[in-house]
Amino acid sequence: MIFKIKKSLALIMMLSLALTLSGCHRNDGNLGGAAGDSDDDSTQPTEPTELDILLQTLITEKNLGRSATANRDIPSINSPLANLGKKLFFSQSLGGNFDSACASCHHPTLGGADELSLPIGVESINTQVLGQGRNNSEGIPFVPRNSPTIFNIALWDGSLFWDSRVESLGKEVDKNGTESGISTPDSGFGVTDKNAGSNLVVAQTRFPITSNHEMKTADFENGSSRDVIRHHLAARLGDYDEGAGELTRNQWLTEFQTAFNSNADTEDLVTFANIGKAMGEYERSMVFINSPWRNYLDGDITALTEQQKQGALLFFNTAKDNGAGCSACHSGPLLSDERHNIIAFPQIGVGKGDGSNGDDDFGRERVTGNTQDRYNFRTPSLLNIAVTSPYGHAGTFDSLERVLRHHINPVRSIDDYVNDYEWCQLAQFKNIANCTSLYPNVEANGELALDKLEQERQSGTSRLPILNLNNEEVDQLVTFLNSLTDPCVKDRDCLAPWIADESTDNPDDQVLIGTDINGNHL
Repeated sequence: MIFKIKKSLALIMMLSLALTLSGCHRNDGNLGGAAGDSDDDSTQPTEPTELDILLQTLITEKNLGRSATANRDIPSINSPLANLGKKLFFSQSLGGNFDSACASCHHPTLGGADELSLPIGVESINTQVLGQGRNNSEGIPFVPRNSPTIFNIALWDGSLFWDSRVESLGKEVDKNGTESGISTPDSGFGVTDKNAGSNLVVAQTRFPITSNHEMKTADFENGSSRDVIRHHLAARLGDYDEGAGELTRNQWLTEFQTAFNSNADTEDLVTFANIGKAMGEYERSMVFINSPWRNYLDGDITALTEQQKQGALLFFNTAKDNGAGCSACHSGPLLSDERHNIIAFPQIGVGKGDGSNGDDDFGRERVTGNTQDRYNFRTPSLLNIAVTSPYGHAGTFDSLERVLRHHINPVRSIDDYVNDYEWCQLAQFKNIANCTSLYPNVEANGELALDKLEQERQSGTSRLPILNLNNEEVDQLVTFLNSLTDPCVKDRDCLAPWIADESTDNPDDQVLIGTDINGNHL
């Protein structure tokens, strides 16, 4: 791609001054993280280059420098409520059979997720093992969708989950769902759930604990309603009703009284509403945005390499302007428009029970009931993308290059995926015997998704651009995408405030202290 521009000394001086001034005050702070250096070397120019001038124009025109947190209420991990939320998040007492915690699939050192294509929730062989090596006796995952990262969950305003089944009805900007009704699976699409809680994150906490394969197990409260399940788990922690005596050691009441600054009794204080409120504050405190790209937006022109700057131009320019048009969907400070699109990633795993074989996943249609929404999934955020693989709603791809090549040619991508049995090359599946026959309908389901994508392209409703990128441009985009990651999320010491301690965060002897397959603490 050739950019033609006539540089002038005055323009360079103006840009240099603007960048310097913008670096004097930062609106976006990593609320617990620390900025780090880019991967560049000492030859990085310290004066604005032609690429900087072009990028500054884009930044100004598209308002790319808008703060992600300036108008938001972001809790501190040091607050009493967030601290209680951390203890709850890591407690296996919220797993029906004491064999899983929220952190089992969303651990800070695993990118806020689990580094698996598809989660292993309940009935794992070793409940403490997280990430690669976590397995169950069946040898295959039964959770049908990839674990999304909880990093920056406070920055979502429209919805949560791949299909947006927890959704703000007003979608007010910078509010995280606090100002209007929230619909959930309990209420149904478009209907306010009066028990959803104060924001999207609190509403989301109400559902993994009710899933057989994620946290509940089939035999715990088998056949009971979600509300009955929630009440039982709260009663377990509160040591009352059907949960009385289920914990050998139980100091939860003291923890709740401290966090909520209350002397209320256990049945009034240790409720699932308060459990969700505390866990929501913990999750919402995990804001990690001090990436090299953010530092560049704040005025440090040395934060990106020249290759990353080329990738940024490709990313934010439309195809008409010799770009890749990525920001048509990956827009705003979150780098997601929070809308739903069909990308036609290959479908692996047990699926959601859709299609003639029951192993497909119709995505957003499952929530809205509208066939036009079939195979549409919410646009993921690209913040911290370097640590959140595998990618896609089913964890189909494990590299950013492979994701980009699917975007360039979805038809060829699915053909290659099927012909090369690429799911068997994923770390989670590569050692499974007879892996090639594990998911026999990948091709058939993929063709259905491709047909739907083509229909949308023919009707002009698809927002997936038709791309023609060469290898150099793919490399430029990959390097830019890697600049969207805050160094803190790769640093265990930096993440330490969000990781439970075996001594201080263990009110019931059920704290999950995650390890890798070799027994090393995460």
